[in-house]
Amino acid sequence: MLKIDGLMKTYGKFTALKGLSLEVPAGELHGFVGPNGAGKTTTMRILATLMAPTAGSAYVDGTDVTQERQKARKLVGYMPDFFGVYDNLTCREYLDFYARCYRIGAAERKRMGDRLLELVQLQDKANAYVDSLSRGMKQRLCLARSLIHDPKLLILDEPASGMDPRARAEMKGILRTLREMGKTVLISSHILPELAEMCDSLTILDHGELVFSGGVEELSEQMNGNAPLDIRLAESAGAEAVEAAVRCLRELPNITEILQEEPFLLRIRLDGGEEGGVRVMRALVAEGIPICDFHRAPMNLEKVFMEVTRDA
Repeated sequence: MLKIDGLMKTYGKFTALKGLSLEVPAGELHGFVGPNGAGKTTTMRILATLMAPTAGSAYVDGTDVTQERQKARKLVGYMPDFFGVYDNLTCREYLDFYARCYRIGAAERKRMGDRLLELVQLQDKANAYVDSLSRGMKQRLCLARSLIHDPKLLILDEPASGMDPRARAEMKGILRTLREMGKTVLISSHILPELAEMCDSLTILDHGELVFSGGVEELSEQMNGNAPLDIRLAESAGAEAVEAAVRCLRELPNITEILQEEPFLLRIRLDGGEEGGVRVMRALVAEGIPICDFHRAPMNLEKVFMEVTRDA
């Protein structure tokens, strides 16, 4: 459904996207994650035909969004992170206005508007003025607006930003419904755990470059396999044992970082995977250092995100 090939975008001397390539199958909820400034919004604006790339191409259902903009706009629904609403319109009038922009006939406009208001759980607000809605309701109305022309790809830039917990839960339910309807959805956020709950797959950007793309479980397995090692020493051995352990670790070539988390707990980062851990254990035992626990530090999704984007 969505194919991005070598997408680049520069602003003067600053490069926002550095040759991004990505594919998202049809009917998938795909999370687009990264710290602020990673290039998420730039990518989404290019896909929504609102910005031209410096180089590269992007296709939605086989249509080149950089060369066939009018055709692409019929395939894409875009909900920006900051959206405008017309306060002097009711919700039904608001959707009708945008349906007219897509030259949808009167009967179809009403049918689509009623259906979308029900989808986003605003059917009881159909005749309410937009300025009377809460922030969460306005965001759901904007989502309905982006669906008015029945696009194949829906692009949502931080759709749950500023929402309270109840509104976030409602938005997640709507997104699951869209997946059941067969829509392909690209959702951006800088909060990995938020997307992991509802997405089929994830892409993580950092400084305009792709650092991971795949399933949520695959990401967790990959990062936990490279998680830091926790080494707990016997307290009875005293501070001298800790000092000896640190000296020993500093002499090992595969150690990249040594942290003292607690008086008798050292956390290290190392290269070499399992073999690297084996070498560390052997070296400490050979020095007679009393180890009472030695294991990979468990990483939840928030820690995984921090680890993947450490350079940011």
